[in-house]
Amino acid sequence: MVIGASGQIGRPVVAALARDGWEVTAASRGGGRDESWDAGVRVVRLDRSDDGALAAVVGGGCDLVVDMVAYDASHARQLTSLADRIGSAVVISSVSVYEDGEGRGFDTTGEPEGFPVYPVPVPESQPVVAPGAATYSTRKAALEHELRDAEAVLPTTVLRAGAVHGPHSPLPRELYFVKRNLDGRRRRVLAYRGESRFHPASARNIAELVRLAAARPGSRVLNACDGETPTVAEIGAAIDAVMGVETETTLLDGPPPGGTVGGTPWSVPLPVVFDMSAAERELGYRPVVSYPDSLPETVEWLTGALRDGDWRERFPVMAGAYPGTFDYAAEDAWPAEA
Repeated sequence: MVIGASGQIGRPVVAALARDGWEVTAASRGGGRDESWDAGVRVVRLDRSDDGALAAVVGGGCDLVVDMVAYDASHARQLTSLADRIGSAVVISSVSVYEDGEGRGFDTTGEPEGFPVYPVPVPESQPVVAPGAATYSTRKAALEHELRDAEAVLPTTVLRAGAVHGPHSPLPRELYFVKRNLDGRRRRVLAYRGESRFHPASARNIAELVRLAAARPGSRVLNACDGETPTVAEIGAAIDAVMGVETETTLLDGPPPGGTVGGTPWSVPLPVVFDMSAAERELGYRPVVSYPDSLPETVEWLTGALRDGDWRERFPVMAGAYPGTFDYAAEDAWPAEA
């Protein structure tokens, strides 16, 4: 059973498991079916907040539960309460649980000197934030903590996903370059000399990790990212190549001036790169798609989505996270003000 099957990661996960011979029940709030799924995939409606509904979908038992949307300790307890009916589980967490050993992590990036100084790359043994209910990061840490305590009764692979990309994303970072190209913006500015690295994770590569973990039940925590970590300048150039445009880029030595010009969803002052050697060693993981090769379907999906209306209405999560993303007036005024 795949919980959250209609989401960005859930769609390729269902497809990958079905191709591997699993009899898959795709559970989601809407109960929809993706066109990529095999006809044998069973779809059901599921309100994750309803404990009884979840238990009913699990029914007499299943060999595997893959949980895309588990968010906190209560969701972990939902799964462990059904441990006698579940063979094993794979649960999606986040790299945002990591802290740098000095109390800095994703939750402190907005503070002065608060950006984490991570090792490059970050292994799974890196310290994590304290479990709690205050933030996304602490809730994911609480989820992991509960699952780890129950590993004797429910073997669970926890996958710490990086910056997830691909179609159907609520926060499509690639929109930053795609929309600019569609709007005819042939000049751009990149902070930190365009050298920022924030490890991407294709939904298809995460699905491959799920497929491998499903075939090797166990209790483990693994990073879930792509095989490479391109710089933000390389990402922009790759999207330009897909869209057949040429862009003139100005590189800034430091952070975005005024807070927005030159800033992108990947613009970080220090590298954020995660070690994938444990997944390679334990599961035999090899990425099924590179970042550049994943872009055509993402660009096509975003181009179609932008025809439906204002980007802020189409992608409210993105708009909330990066409100100044397309402040063209500030960009045009910047050279005169510099």
